[in-house]
Amino acid sequence: MGKVGRNNWREKSTYIRRPPYWEGALAKECELKNLRPLAILPDNITTDHLSPSNAIVKNSAAGEYLAKMGVPEEDFNSYATHRGDHLTAQRATLANPKLFNEMVKNADGTIKQGSLARVEPDGTVMRMWEAIETYMNRSQPLIIIAGADYGQGSSRDWAAKGVRLAGVEVIVAEGFERIHRTNLVGMGVLPLQFINGQNRHTLNLDGTEIYAVQGEISARCELELVIERKNGDIEKVPVLCHLDSDVKTYKAGGGGVLREFASKFLS
Repeated sequence: MGKVGRNNWREKSTYIRRPPYWEGALAKECELKNLRPLAILPDNITTDHLSPSNAIVKNSAAGEYLAKMGVPEEDFNSYATHRGDHLTAQRATLANPKLFNEMVKNADGTIKQGSLARVEPDGTVMRMWEAIETYMNRSQPLIIIAGADYGQGSSRDWAAKGVRLAGVEVIVAEGFERIHRTNLVGMGVLPLQFINGQNRHTLNLDGTEIYAVQGEISARCELELVIERKNGDIEKVPVLCHLDSDVKTYKAGGGGVLREFASKFLS
C-alpha cells in the first residue's frame, strides 16, 4: 500500500477528507484549566445522544453544511455514511433531538429537550453546533458534566471524536461505559469520576462555573476538580482519574494513537 500524500485529498469531498486528529489544536497538550461546560447531562447518556447515526435532515447543522457544499437533499444520506468527513460528522456531536442538556431550561424551570447549549459567560442559548463553533472561535477549552452510565450503547468512535474536536478536554461523570471510556482516552479526553457520593446535584452545578483539574495524572489516582463559581467562590472536589493501563495513551494527547499510526501512511 502506497502512502497517501497531503495533496491527494479531495478538498470538496463530503464523504472522506484528511482527518485533523494529529495537527492543530488537537496536537497541543491539554492544560485542564479555564474549562467551560458544554453540557450538563443526566444519567444514561448513550453514544446515540453523543453522535447519532440517523438520516441527515435539511434543517440540521449537517444538512445545512451539505447544502452549502452543493449536495442535493435527496443525497444527504445518514451521519453514519459521512464518518470519513469530519466536517460533516462533527456536526452530529450532541445533535440528538431527544437530548436533555440541563443547562437549558424552559420558562417554568424544566429542562428543555433538544440539541441545545447555553454559551457562557453571556448565557445565550443556541443550537449545539453553533455553541461549539462559538467556543472554537474563542479557543475555549470545554468540559462535560454527566450522571451515571455515560457512553452506553454501541461503540461508535465518533461519540469520542466529536466531543474532542469540539474542544472537550475532560468529562466528569458518575460512571462510564467501558468501551466508550477507552475511546475517550484514545482521543485524549480525560475521564474523571465523582466519588464520595458527590454529583452534579449535590454540588449544585448549573453551568456558570469555570473548572480546572489539579494533580499528577496516574492510573486510578485521586485528582482535584476545582470549581470556580460565578460569585468567585472556589470549591475543590476529589475525583477519581478513570485511567487504567492506558495512561501512556492518554498522555500521547488528542489523537496520539492516530497520529502515530497515520505518520506511517500520510507523510
